[in-house]
Amino acid sequence: MRDYLKFFEEDEHEGKTFNTTGLCISDKHYMVNIDYKLKSIIKLIQKEHYFIINRPRQYGKTTTLHTLEEILKTRYKVISLDFEGLGSVFDSEESFCNYFMNAINESIGVELDTVYTFVDLINNIKKITSNMEVILIIDEVDKASNNKLFLDFLGMLRSLYLSRAKVNGTTFKSVILAGVHDIKNLKIKFRDDSDIRYNSPWNIAVKFDIDMSFNEFEIGTMLEEYSKENNLELDIEKLSKEISKFTNGYPFLVSRVCQVIDEDILRDNKRPWLLEEIQKAVKIIVNEKNMLFDDLIKNIENNKELYECIYNVLILNINQVFNINNPVIELGHMLGYLIADKNNNVAVSNKILREVIYNYMISKMNVTNMSSYNFKDNFITTNNGLNMEQILLKFQQFMKENYSSKDVEFLERHGVLLFLSFLKPIINGVGFDYKEVQISEERRIDVVIQYNQNKYVIETKIWHGDIAHQKGLKQLKNYLSIEGLGKGYLLIFSFNKNKEYSSRKYSIEEKEIFEVVV
Repeated sequence: MRDYLKFFEEDEHEGKTFNTTGLCISDKHYMVNIDYKLKSIIKLIQKEHYFIINRPRQYGKTTTLHTLEEILKTRYKVISLDFEGLGSVFDSEESFCNYFMNAINESIGVELDTVYTFVDLINNIKKITSNMEVILIIDEVDKASNNKLFLDFLGMLRSLYLSRAKVNGTTFKSVILAGVHDIKNLKIKFRDDSDIRYNSPWNIAVKFDIDMSFNEFEIGTMLEEYSKENNLELDIEKLSKEISKFTNGYPFLVSRVCQVIDEDILRDNKRPWLLEEIQKAVKIIVNEKNMLFDDLIKNIENNKELYECIYNVLILNINQVFNINNPVIELGHMLGYLIADKNNNVAVSNKILREVIYNYMISKMNVTNMSSYNFKDNFITTNNGLNMEQILLKFQQFMKENYSSKDVEFLERHGVLLFLSFLKPIINGVGFDYKEVQISEERRIDVVIQYNQNKYVIETKIWHGDIAHQKGLKQLKNYLSIEGLGKGYLLIFSFNKNKEYSSRKYSIEEKEIFEVVV
């Protein structure tokens, strides 16, 4: 027992940590400064708006609501509820009203009698709001959204909201509902397994368009807090930019990258972070199991249209205009998977989710055995780099010996995944790769590989004629300039009947490009 007491004393953790599970607490966890977001939400409350914070899972909603509640309590009375795991509360109007009145009494310190109907509940809400400003916050509201009683509850709040314009009409100053799913249209399932779509009575809500993702500056505030507590000189601007590049500000992923660096990569050697360590953290994260990725795979597998949409964007590189009124795009956006890019086309929301999806789709490939072609040791150079020319030529041989003109339909759809499947065993364990979707006439995808201290860019594209090809060569040259590389690689999938399995080198403004046609 004494050994354990000594262990507790020696191993007692001091200071803050990066948190990726549950509520973040400022005294215990490194946190992004979200003052601007909180003040924007408070402005909506001051204007007495009702609104929905509808954001993906692990997007910081609960932490934001908790912090917001603490701020609001300095000015208003706040009733804060969480609908997750309530179960039998929604079995009847009586049980719900009882639950709601207990929450009111506990939250604002009153002693009102228990009520059993919405009519009596309305009267009590009018009574308490006649002489005080009360804010109602409900988290995980969509956990009850398939219950007809919940619709009745929303209808009650709407009725109170509309009646406050009348003489002596009082109700909650503001109501905030938070969850993943949009509750504007709800689908209720009945006991006979039939279902019906309702128009939600929540059309009183104003649009909530506050960006809940973290920008580079906000990420920097968390890194600054970390650097001060650990007495480290971090290049906060560069690190924030790199973290943002891979996460696009997705709160869970931002914190997870930092957590992996601090607790795994530099666990026994606290020192200033390097950009390479962010890439190492990303590599670790894309290969782990967590709730976000589990939900991602489950959601795309359970919705064929969503899977097809993401496949078209990532693998086939097909342009699709981002239209939020398209149900599939709306679903993907609501879940945090799809966004509009700078050209207002559909894109996957960040590089990490993109790589998780790529890896999953690669794992589903049922292809001819590649092991006799892509044996890793055949492609390692003396300086522990990759012989990329040899890799591409070996892939060309694999394609020539295993696929023919009868496989054109398969290769048009899965050719890029086939190459990525070929590449994975070669770089696994040492290398890190990510894909850059380049929208052009050639529908390109650039594969960027970091292998030890070496970087390689391989552009994959489908042949669409000489003019598009020349334009693509120049685009690859420009991309090499951005990456600071002197050499790049071009893998062309040609489906012409008379194609040749050729290879060729180009020299364009001091940039060398090695091209292989399959």
